[in-house]
Amino acid sequence: MRRETAYKLAGRHHDHPVVGAGLHKEREIRFAAYPPRQARQALQSLRMLKGLHVAPHVERLDVLVVSYSVLDFSLEIIEGALHEAGFHLDNSLYVKIYRAVVYFCEETQRHNLESPERLIKKSNEVYVQVYEHHLHGDHDDTPIEFREYK
Repeated sequence: MRRETAYKLAGRHHDHPVVGAGLHKEREIRFAAYPPRQARQALQSLRMLKGLHVAPHVERLDVLVVSYSVLDFSLEIIEGALHEAGFHLDNSLYVKIYRAVVYFCEETQRHNLESPERLIKKSNEVYVQVYEHHLHGDHDDTPIEFREYK
């Protein structure tokens, strides 16, 4: 049985008023120390993207703070575009671990938002309705008066 059929038989609806929680992300992008002033240049480049809010960090000159919806962007996409444009990002061990965790979390969140809701509590209702609607061989065509004949 296809998943969509199971959802329909169980009476599940996927038009929820709240699409997802935690869609708006605010992340830091750290640049390497050399070449200098590349964070300023990246700030001007990233401000041209619609749906992406970019601001310089309050204390550090080599860090940008980006805000975006995970439905439109991901940190991996933004940093990949910066790398392709010739910007050099910080590659310290801490930043590499941070990136790996954020990339995984955002990719998983995007995947979960795109996939339909799973049937967990009402899975037995699907099988009951399928059993009722399909021929299954347990039906007796003998009239009731003949079944009770002794």
